[in-house]
Amino acid sequence: MTDAKIRALLLENIHPEAVTRLESEGYFVETLSGGLDEDELIERVRDVSLLGIRSKTQVTARVLRSAERLAVVGAFCIGTDQIDLAAAAGSGVAVFNAPFSNTRSVVELALAEIIALTRRLTEKNEKMHAGVWDKDANGSHEVRGRTLGIVGYGNIGTQLSVLAENLGMTVYFYDTADKLALGNARRCETLDDLLDVADVVTLHVDGRPGNSGFFGDEQFARMRPRSLFLNLSRGFVIDHAALGRHLTSGRIAGAAVDVFLSEPKRRGDEFTSELRGIPNVILTPHIGGSTEEAQADIGRFVANKLVTFISDGNTTLSVNLPSVSLVAREATHRVAHIHHNTPGVLAQVNSILARHSVNVEGQLLATRGEYGYLLTDIGRDFSEDVLTELRGMPETIGLRVLS
Repeated sequence: MTDAKIRALLLENIHPEAVTRLESEGYFVETLSGGLDEDELIERVRDVSLLGIRSKTQVTARVLRSAERLAVVGAFCIGTDQIDLAAAAGSGVAVFNAPFSNTRSVVELALAEIIALTRRLTEKNEKMHAGVWDKDANGSHEVRGRTLGIVGYGNIGTQLSVLAENLGMTVYFYDTADKLALGNARRCETLDDLLDVADVVTLHVDGRPGNSGFFGDEQFARMRPRSLFLNLSRGFVIDHAALGRHLTSGRIAGAAVDVFLSEPKRRGDEFTSELRGIPNVILTPHIGGSTEEAQADIGRFVANKLVTFISDGNTTLSVNLPSVSLVAREATHRVAHIHHNTPGVLAQVNSILARHSVNVEGQLLATRGEYGYLLTDIGRDFSEDVLTELRGMPETIGLRVLS
């Protein structure tokens, strides 16, 4: 039976599917529509065991130090760069995200924007709303036969590659990792090689620090004249001012941008950008994964991961702790032990258990970088002294006893 006193805090309009799932476990769930800044989050999270966020709320080391009861953070999105993952692991806090759930929604938005920009629908729409009938084919093209350059060939990039080919586009991609080309897509050895051939360049890179500002004035200047540019990945990977200059000069014919270096925390807040007001530019408020289907799936997926971690201690697909999944056994207690990855920890744990005549019914250990994670199923008869000794080990970061 799950502890009914577990408190969950969900921010940024996380889908009701998540609330339903957590409440079904007996958790007390509080929801807020917007994000919180660091001080606000510290006040709210003091007695919270489970925190759910999206992309606006920053979970810093300071927040984690203040959250004494926090066991797990769920990022109800793909990215986790808004969370200090190392500090979370060092505090014994697991982090989960939704690496696959909104892939289709992002891909469909990218395709829609490629078609809209290629047909210059933004300008046609604006003129129609102004009462101007401008039936003209100049500057409008089919996407069939055009070349798409995908920067970042992960879950989104690969699915976009397949669907773009189905529309008759030729696909090139560039990725720093060695990725298998799908369909007829062709790998480029360098980013410059891709920029030399692409009529449309779209970014789908992750949020690692090394990607910050990697696409700037030099790369925009390298793009083919009158090409199109899309960024649906991270706001900090491009130089927005440089993009604005190349759009205004006409070298780049159009752009679609869904992510920004600074984004409002709440719906309705003012949005500022150098790209506002430039023709044939589609600006969207970080909605790549914001479809009802994707958000419902994310709500279910991440909530299930959080529940599984709280109840069983399993960390499959955790982004900051070793992946451990141990089959539950009846008539046992499960001890979840997060520790510094040093030699001899497993021997110490088992020595303590043996000294107190506690039998091990099942056990699994995995390590990841500086940290180790050990699940141990033991019999129901044991003294509090066992837990005291385990917590007192110098390597111990966190210890939980699960029913």
